[in-house]
Amino acid sequence: QVQLVESGGGLVQAGGSLRLSCAGSGIIFSSTGMGWYRQAPGKQRELVAFISVGGCTLYADSVKDRFTIFRNNAQKTVSLRMNSLKTEDTAVYYCDAGGTWGTPGGQYWGQGTQVNVYS
Repeated sequence: QVQLVESGGGLVQAGGSLRLSCAGSGIIFSSTGMGWYRQAPGKQRELVAFISVGGCTLYADSVKDRFTIFRNNAQKTVSLRMNSLKTEDTAVYYCDAGGTWGTPGGQYWGQGTQVNVYS
């Protein structure tokens, strides 16, 4: 059974930081590309960041230089460190497994974790 569990969301003031984490199980984590996506009300789910099996990363232009994605294969986790948060970053953030460069696997999603940024 594949399971993805996100955590770390919350309420933060603009300019602050949060670190999200996704724990994966039921997959060969070290052989799986992992991604973070987000969805705001009235908008499509969009790519935030992706990290390949080999550790190569891809970021949406809107978060580049502010967010960092990293993985720990031993712990089977993928994290997203978010700095200099803006109100436009407010969304539900989802973890995805099995995707490729910029494209989600779409087979499995976590339950999502809410990030609210206020000014």
